[in-house]
Amino acid sequence: MGRLFGTDGVRGLANGTITAELALDLAVAAAHVLGDAGEFAGHRPTAVVGTDGRASGEFLAAAVMAGLASAGVDVLDAGMLPTPAVAFLTADLDADLGVMLSASHNPMPDNGIKFFARGGHKLDDAVEDAIEARLQEPWERPTGASVGRIRRLSDGGSRYVKHLVLALPRRLEGLHVLVDAAHGAASEVSPLAFREAGAYVTVIGAEPTGLNINDGYGSTHLGRLQRAVIENQAHLGIAHDGDADRCLAVDARGDVVDGDEIMAILALALHERGALAADTLVATVMSNLGMLQAMAREGITVRQTGVGDRYVLEDMKAGGYSLGGEQSGHVIFAEHGTTGDGILTGLLLASRVAQTGRSLRELASVMTRLPQVLVNVSGVDKDAVDTDPVVKTAVLDAELELEGTGRVLLRKSGTEPLVRVMVEAADSVQAQTVADRLAALVKDRLTLSEDVLVPLAR
Repeated sequence: MGRLFGTDGVRGLANGTITAELALDLAVAAAHVLGDAGEFAGHRPTAVVGTDGRASGEFLAAAVMAGLASAGVDVLDAGMLPTPAVAFLTADLDADLGVMLSASHNPMPDNGIKFFARGGHKLDDAVEDAIEARLQEPWERPTGASVGRIRRLSDGGSRYVKHLVLALPRRLEGLHVLVDAAHGAASEVSPLAFREAGAYVTVIGAEPTGLNINDGYGSTHLGRLQRAVIENQAHLGIAHDGDADRCLAVDARGDVVDGDEIMAILALALHERGALAADTLVATVMSNLGMLQAMAREGITVRQTGVGDRYVLEDMKAGGYSLGGEQSGHVIFAEHGTTGDGILTGLLLASRVAQTGRSLRELASVMTRLPQVLVNVSGVDKDAVDTDPVVKTAVLDAELELEGTGRVLLRKSGTEPLVRVMVEAADSVQAQTVADRLAALVKDRLTLSEDVLVPLAR
């Protein structure tokens, strides 16, 4: 059996791989690992629990809360709130741990369980391994007054919105913002936050039924937002994913502004007022070369990490950096939060528009996005991609071909026998040609035999 925790908690098909039994067992194990600090400090441990509004979150949250309470943890049921809100409340309420039931941008049938340690911080691998190691271990169950209590946290949303609005350098009066909440966790708090910040707000994708999260709306389905921004003549549009830890944007013309462009805009805003720590932005290896070039022109260093906001956050914490994120729209502001926050990102982006009086498209023009082609090659020995001599030579040849105008990245998947071939070039045809050539070579050199693929599929 492989490791239970992935790059962002435990995720899979709800009531398939993510069962009520697993949720309860994980909650008990997490209570034993993360609740110890509270016990040692002489108080009963407390946890904040939230969901992104999926139907399966109802029974999974019930199982998590039951597991925590049975282990002697008092539970604050925050209901439907974004992942960054649960992280914030864990810190704000001085709770010992937080739990978020969400599968982020995944389709509705999936769900996941994310844990936060005291202070609202994501867990490192060692803590996740400790939780996994304590699953279903024998333990002494508390009884009587020692069992945990569960109560509703009625003001979690308002606490979070107040925190968001206070983070803005400029209010949003005069701006018309269109918000797409993906029928998910941001459905109530994101429109409220933008209105509290002074914007005129039009909302789509904010009628969650438990069954429609991410279904045709949100940051993975931008078409409706693009049309709505034009039809409503809004200044900009903001799109969240199901748990609102990411944000993509749309300008007044209906063109997409991705995570790289958002990071470039916000990095320059911080740089301008001397608040960008070490004049450094932390991004992943997938960030567009155009963003790297733009930051270099502005005197900003870009540090690149592996793909995943947890790796961005680890690098930010290690170096004391203030801003980092991903092309997908996870953006982390160290001054205001411990994880990617899509609502805060959208608010700060709109605040920059209001502050400068420039359109979002004009602000985004600080960088020119190079054509980027991504080809997934499945059924291959991903671990050999770094060592196969023919593949290595082909990559070097491609890099020479693109020298100064593009780049090549071959990245192995963390969860399946898959290699991602990414090529950037000044010309889209050249990018596609080089990517297809390398993908074909990887497929030819590294394809796994059927007897290896069958066990992997299981």
